[in-house]
Amino acid sequence: MVEHSENKILEPPKGFFKKLKFLGPGFILSASIVGSGELIATTTLGAKAGFITFWVILVSCVVKVALQLEFGKHTIIYGVTAMKAFNEMPGKKFGKAHWTVWTFFALMIIKISQLGGIVGGVALALNIAFPSIPIWTLAILAGAGATLIVFKGAYGIVEKISLIMILLFTVLTFTSLYFVQFTEFAISFSNIKSGLTFQLPASAVLIAVAAFGITGVGGDEIIHYTYWCSEKGYSSYTGKRDDSEEWTNRAKGWIKVMELDALSAMIIYTLVTAAFYLLGAAVLHGRGVIPQGYDMIETLSNMYTETLGIEAKAIFLMGAVVVLFSTLFAALAAWTRQLSDIFGQIGWIDYENEKQRNSSIALLSIVLPIIWVSLFLFIKSPVLMVLFGGAVTSVILILVIYAAIHFRLKATPVVFKPKPSYDIALMLSIIVIFCVAIYGFFQLF
Repeated sequence: MVEHSENKILEPPKGFFKKLKFLGPGFILSASIVGSGELIATTTLGAKAGFITFWVILVSCVVKVALQLEFGKHTIIYGVTAMKAFNEMPGKKFGKAHWTVWTFFALMIIKISQLGGIVGGVALALNIAFPSIPIWTLAILAGAGATLIVFKGAYGIVEKISLIMILLFTVLTFTSLYFVQFTEFAISFSNIKSGLTFQLPASAVLIAVAAFGITGVGGDEIIHYTYWCSEKGYSSYTGKRDDSEEWTNRAKGWIKVMELDALSAMIIYTLVTAAFYLLGAAVLHGRGVIPQGYDMIETLSNMYTETLGIEAKAIFLMGAVVVLFSTLFAALAAWTRQLSDIFGQIGWIDYENEKQRNSSIALLSIVLPIIWVSLFLFIKSPVLMVLFGGAVTSVILILVIYAAIHFRLKATPVVFKPKPSYDIALMLSIIVIFCVAIYGFFQLF
């Protein structure tokens, strides 16, 4: 549960520029989003399908934000963790945990291969730069590096540095997108227009569904966002719910800050994701090359060498390492919290006991990277591992929708009833997610 303390209560900022000082959770989330999704899944979809599925990426980035806002609002109002919120919903329980908590646990076990793919991406990028060091050694070092950051709890400083590096890598990507216009892979308006016709070729359905799940805010990242909102202080600044006028005004104020945080991050990662996709569609699809296996990083680097010259390869590799590693340890930080939260709801630990919670997070920060590295060394296909995890994330989205509907209809106090435009956005979000899933299913069969 989120800890509330009277001395932490803080009146929400008023005015746009004052609110900017309290942004953060959405950008921390972006540090994990701008990685495996953009660098691997998005470019792979573009390489496979060309421009025709550009709409999948744009819809994926925009449509899920309403769900993210609903979860963030619930966290601020009730001051409970994500899994605690699931556990308090009506429905069948097995032992102490709600069926949705057990389902999340099962899905996270299945999804674990995705992080193995990210470990592999870091190792492959490092191996190109340092070919004398075996890939398995570099994979172990990547996992160990993430462990050291999360175990010590000092990942915040490194995360800020990574965000700066991601910004540099983003600038490189947009620069490359600009220079591609002076090559044989130049992107025309008709190319982009063809990607907005809402077509989904049967041959690209599996990759499209995976990309839809993993790009933008994925189902699990919507869950993770609640932990970051708590650590930023939105809930503790609001204070324990007492339904007084003062508390209600504080909660509404911090919800507005949270909304600005989420929407600002959405604009950034949507632009970045679109740029990655267009590069993959223009250069890789144009050459008939799809990233696979250990050649993934080498193939992706061609997007830059084709447009910026061979000298850009070193910069790309540095950026790839930073982006993927940022995703790795940001995801590890979130996974250790969510799994510990799940263990608490099941009854294996007392999650509200700070000592037990911290011990669980520390232990998981060691165990999870060992599993991820082992899976990568066994499967040896980062693209397949990441895309498989993306497909599982699409399933997680269904659970997120289920909870969001409950939060909005059953758990939102009358005083927090949103504007009709919000409900319309939430409804459209749910409808689009279901339509994409159903359309993809029928395209497969």
